[in-house]
Amino acid sequence: MIFEGKAWLFGDNIDTDAIIAARYLSTTDPKELANYLMEDIRPDFPSQVSAGDILVGGENFGCGSSREHAPLAIKGAGVSCVVARSFARIFYRNAINIGLPILECQEELSDLNNGSDLLKVDLEQGLVTHLRTGKIYKAEPFPPFMQDIINRGGLVEYVKSRINDLK
Repeated sequence: MIFEGKAWLFGDNIDTDAIIAARYLSTTDPKELANYLMEDIRPDFPSQVSAGDILVGGENFGCGSSREHAPLAIKGAGVSCVVARSFARIFYRNAINIGLPILECQEELSDLNNGSDLLKVDLEQGLVTHLRTGKIYKAEPFPPFMQDIINRGGLVEYVKSRINDLK
């Protein structure tokens, strides 16, 4: 899977409350949650992010509570994937479960202009290319079975397809 989109930069320790504030947890509708994505740290962000864009985080992206609402809000906004130096364990698992592509890249993505520079992400190869500079960053690709879960839209859809394959 290859994605291309504008890069939106976020720092270290972006917690689930920053991704989607607790006051919006009365819904699980991804499109509704997307209206409030990152609202408390960047009030204009929901109106700036576009389908296909890529979030770039630092260390420990998605830390905090175990709410699945955080990756749902990101996916609902049409974000194609999230690239970070590391992810909180529960966010990592929730992202895979709902089919949100994420990629851990230990290299710091440098010289990015927030909201205007384009990235190309090759999920299968684990490559992130800064299209303005041509610099290529190496990330850790998922094993094939995890890529299959993401490609099928998450764990539930993956299990359904596996059951259908057995029939």
